[in-house]
Amino acid sequence: MDELEFMRGRVYGADHDDPSPRDDRTYVELSGGPLDGLLLDITDLPERDLRHGVTLPTEIGHYGPGAHTHYTPRTPTSRTYDWHGDLP
Repeated sequence: MDELEFMRGRVYGADHDDPSPRDDRTYVELSGGPLDGLLLDITDLPERDLRHGVTLPTEIGHYGPGAHTHYTPRTPTSRTYDWHGDLP
């Protein structure tokens, strides 16, 4: 199993010992970029982030450790957030 296959179905930022989604939370799938295939818990996200997207810390993006990557909703009601680039 390669790293990308291993990460699919896992929740971004979840505890490594229990990376699975929980029934009491709401998730979207991250599509493209360094976090492709991960689920993002949007249960407590502010309305602004739900509309305009999120910038997430990641060490596996173009700029390496300490960098961020940006994802935005595919459509206003989409359950998929598309990658729009990495930031230093």
